[in-house]
Amino acid sequence: MIKQITESTEYLQSKGFDNPEVGIILGTGLGELINEIDIIAQASYNHIPNFPTATVEFHKGKLIYGTLEGKKVVVMQGRFHVYEGYTFQDVTFPVRIMEKLGIKTLLVSNAAGAVNLDFKKGELMLIDDHINLQGSSPLAFKGVSELGERFADMSAPYDTEIISKFESIAAKHNITLHKGVYASVVGPQLETRAEYRMLKIIGADAVGMSTVPEIIVANHLNLKAAAVSVLTDECDPDNLKPVDIAEIISMANKAEPDMITLFKELIKSI
Repeated sequence: MIKQITESTEYLQSKGFDNPEVGIILGTGLGELINEIDIIAQASYNHIPNFPTATVEFHKGKLIYGTLEGKKVVVMQGRFHVYEGYTFQDVTFPVRIMEKLGIKTLLVSNAAGAVNLDFKKGELMLIDDHINLQGSSPLAFKGVSELGERFADMSAPYDTEIISKFESIAAKHNITLHKGVYASVVGPQLETRAEYRMLKIIGADAVGMSTVPEIIVANHLNLKAAAVSVLTDECDPDNLKPVDIAEIISMANKAEPDMITLFKELIKSI
């Protein structure tokens, strides 16, 4: 993997990706942040050596480098998921590349279902902690200790200073920003009524199919990490209706301006 990381990094450096400070992973329906960036260089995933390729139809497939609020950023426009058939190492490979390029902070966004019924669709949730229900770890491979501490500490996987800044920004801009626990499942099927009840019992406030592997690797690489979920549906097992993917994407789009404000103001403060 070290050889692959070196090849990918050198390719991107040759394309003008020069020492970004912040890495950003954009989730479902959250691509408009790109319009706020002064783009300097970009590379399609299928042109980057050793990179996976996004297969979800509403996920783009580009790595973008530029400036946002005066900071150099590298942005994943489209992410990878275990449910697409990728390994945990594939899913998190871009995080390793962004760290090699120079980032010190990783910001992640995703779309999630609200298990906590006090949270409503269209609102945002700051992830304070997580539960990994994906069945494995992106650190479970031979040679991982050559890339960082095998037994990565996860006592505070989401940076407390960034969390505090996000909360201050939300208060200043009158943005509803809940704080809670995100459970990550494999998917791609949505949860059953019994599974939603289980998630609530074990302490989850929201559920999704991403983010946790990337956060684990960010901690493995000693990056400051934070993540925000757009709550796109309400997971009430007693009143469960068939999923409407179009509505989920619509809810993500509705919340996007608030997400953009949070990310821009945070980056300005770094």
